[in-house]
Amino acid sequence: MKNFAGKVAFVTGGASGIGLGMARNFLAEGMKVVMADWNEDHLAEARDILKGNNAAHFIKVNVADRDDVRRAAQETLDVFGKIHVLCNNAGVGGNGAADDDEFEEWDRMIAVNFGGVVNGTKIISPIIKAQGEGGHVVNTSSMAGIVPLPTMGAYQASKFGVRGFTEALRLSLAPHGIGVSCLFPGAVKTALVPVPDDDSGAPEGDIGTFTKNLWAAMRVAVDPMDMGRIVVEAIRENRFHILTHREFLDEVIERHRRIEGDFVADLPVPEARAAFERFRREAVDNLWDRPVLD
Repeated sequence: MKNFAGKVAFVTGGASGIGLGMARNFLAEGMKVVMADWNEDHLAEARDILKGNNAAHFIKVNVADRDDVRRAAQETLDVFGKIHVLCNNAGVGGNGAADDDEFEEWDRMIAVNFGGVVNGTKIISPIIKAQGEGGHVVNTSSMAGIVPLPTMGAYQASKFGVRGFTEALRLSLAPHGIGVSCLFPGAVKTALVPVPDDDSGAPEGDIGTFTKNLWAAMRVAVDPMDMGRIVVEAIRENRFHILTHREFLDEVIERHRRIEGDFVADLPVPEARAAFERFRREAVDNLWDRPVLD
């Protein structure tokens, strides 16, 4: 999607951090933007920042509640008439270990970080398709959807889920001329990770070391406005992977080499299986690179 002016964006988690950075960049492109957010304080701050801008509209919404997302989508249509760009960006942080018997934190993380993306997509993408004007969907994963993140199993699982879901979505929306991207942020200046002024409150041991290193990274994190600018560029290019943090590149290369090396070499590949794989890959490649509507 190359033409932004006059079109409508719906951004979840849109009142702070990356979501607000996206929204402000969309507004600068001449779009109308709905900032959908659960946090009333963030909504109030965003209203103040964008005071007097008639192209901005604010809705409180719980992305884990499908009826609430349907209500927000209808309110968007009532106010602006259409939706062309959907950014499923709302998310929560936390622990949610993979090896204990606690489920409350786990369920919350999956419901918001993954379920919120599914809900937003399955409710709003049919609206975009029905308009027949093209559009774009951006789903926010994380570098934790590509590389491991110690002690945060639920967060990582939710972000890997977003990555896989978004790959499937790109293939589904390609025939409709709608682009799809997946955003993989590292450290960004957002409310997701509160950062103290010093490290005195860090716990002891390995967890404390991990925490202090995380805080140090967050103190030099990427500005959300830069993230929003890069998202606009990726939408214009219909680029699937939005990778903004080059400090992860060496690890990503090494992990891919390890995956390649782990394929078993001594089992035969019958021609029928090889033929199916060629067929599947050609179908995927054709959909993945299909041009979108302007």
